[in-house]
Amino acid sequence: MSSENQPLDSLQDVRDIRKMMERSSRFTSLSGLSCVAAGICAMAGAWLARYFMGGYYGDDLSRWIYSDDSFSLLRTQLLLTAAGTFGAALLGAFFFTWRKAKGHGETLGNHASRKVFWSMAVPLITGGVFTLGMLHHNEWHFVAPACLVFYGLGLVNAGKYTVADIRYLGYCEIALGLVNVWFTQRSLYFWTLGFGVLHIVYGVIMWWKYERAKA
Repeated sequence: MSSENQPLDSLQDVRDIRKMMERSSRFTSLSGLSCVAAGICAMAGAWLARYFMGGYYGDDLSRWIYSDDSFSLLRTQLLLTAAGTFGAALLGAFFFTWRKAKGHGETLGNHASRKVFWSMAVPLITGGVFTLGMLHHNEWHFVAPACLVFYGLGLVNAGKYTVADIRYLGYCEIALGLVNVWFTQRSLYFWTLGFGVLHIVYGVIMWWKYERAKA
């Protein structure tokens, strides 16, 4: 091998090492379809919540009344809807991410995926406890904004260990939650936009950007 080719070979070796280091430090198998599935679940959950709220408030969802006895039934319906929506979205996200990771020869239990999990877990668990505290004190006005803000913080934090684009979704969720603080009467619509529409748009963009060619 001539000495002229040695610098090129060395440069290629450096690039290969860099790729290996990035793969070991970042979880790159997050699927855009998992975000689309989560968004669809959120839209379905929002529709069901709107149905339950319509039976209680009628057409005027701005009448936020939490003191009468009949609200206990609506509260149970909303909590069950939220739990079901979260469970369905989690299963969909797990399936599509697992499928993509399998195609890349990765596992969901590797070091990079664990870093993504824990980087998201701290803000989400904190937000979950905070939200449960508000529900305990019957303070429903800021539940949706808190969910959006803490979820967005989790995405921004996870962006250090997975595709960096996810941080932009996190920024949008945070901004939407902060705006929602001033329009709590429309929290269901903000929740639908944040967890439904933004997820679907982001998922489609990520699929088109990273997965379309392989599909």
